[in-house]
Amino acid sequence: MSSMAGKQVVLGVTGGIAAYKSAELLRLLVRDGAHVQVVLTRAAAQFVGPRTYQALSGRRVAMETDAVSVEPGGMDHIALAHWADVVLVAPATADFMARLAHGLAGDLLSSLCLALEKPLALAPAMNRAMWEHPATRANLALLRERGAAVFGPEDGAQACGDQGPGRMLEVAELRRCLESLFHTGVLRSVPVLVSAGPTREALDPVRYLGNYSSGRMGYAVAGAALEAGAQVTLISGPVSLETPAGARCVSVRSAAEMRDAVLAVAPVHRIFFSVAAVSDYRCDTPAPRKIRKEEHEVLQLRLIRNPDILAEVSGIPEAPFTVGFAAETEGLLEHARAKLLAKGLDLIVANPVGGAEYGFGRRHGDLTLLWEGGSLVLGRDRKELMARRLVREVARRYLERETADAAPAH
Repeated sequence: MSSMAGKQVVLGVTGGIAAYKSAELLRLLVRDGAHVQVVLTRAAAQFVGPRTYQALSGRRVAMETDAVSVEPGGMDHIALAHWADVVLVAPATADFMARLAHGLAGDLLSSLCLALEKPLALAPAMNRAMWEHPATRANLALLRERGAAVFGPEDGAQACGDQGPGRMLEVAELRRCLESLFHTGVLRSVPVLVSAGPTREALDPVRYLGNYSSGRMGYAVAGAALEAGAQVTLISGPVSLETPAGARCVSVRSAAEMRDAVLAVAPVHRIFFSVAAVSDYRCDTPAPRKIRKEEHEVLQLRLIRNPDILAEVSGIPEAPFTVGFAAETEGLLEHARAKLLAKGLDLIVANPVGGAEYGFGRRHGDLTLLWEGGSLVLGRDRKELMARRLVREVARRYLERETADAAPAH
């Protein structure tokens, strides 16, 4: 599975002959599993028409100030900016970069870029003289100063017959550059352990006690840790999700199996994200054969408590930086902080569950981080984005601890 799988990409196309390359780039991104929304300027549509992009993306192309139904309720430039994980403008003409540098928002694409709080990347394409003009160089410097990534251009033959810098990068290289935006390297080579998904506790050979966890959050954390350069081991209960590319996945079913798998490898990992929704109880004596309903008008089960995996990991000698999750229907912060202290965790993630808005299996999360003496509200967003914010904050706190531990005593 490509690291672009599941990413939400806005591909902006401006009016240049290199627009033909953007169609091929779109095809590659869709093949990689990315969700791509194309936004065309009026000039771009004179080179490659919207039907081509629609056929390749499976989405209606957005032009000018049109709304597009990427999410329920339709989309405008603000909603598109919220939806995107990244915006790539390819090709980015000299005219577009000039308008963007000076904050002009006369069409959907430039308005979207101004509203964007996610990564913005530009793939310039223009005649060599335009590329080398002082005005273009000044606009480019300003955009870079504001955080835009610039991919290319490269040197070579141009459509006008000139030779020199200004050619848009080839699509394979653009794809690699786009992937690199998500690879921060902040946890490069750090062994990270993630538990994810539900556990199932057998009642008989065909029934079990379980919960509604889909595993989405745990898998998103594993993916975000991989993007940060970590070496990820994923201990997963039964889910219907594809393992993030690069993760070593160990599949388990019951809480006891998850405990054994986690404790077997926890001592050699430096960070542990305990995201799994582990069943608190299991049946004392599962039936050896199917329980038949005609044999029981009232069925009584004797349940016993499962081991506390999180507390066991935090209690091992030289324990990893341990991150717990507290899914609560009431008293969210109070219960989360009590769990943080009782289990000796480095950090806990509080997330509300229950009701129509908050629940297991949903694509959005609402997270608050707590640690001894502090807290941070991450807010509500797609779980993939929340996972990146979580991993970034955990990495910062973990590295601060490692630096403090390595400092010589005075």
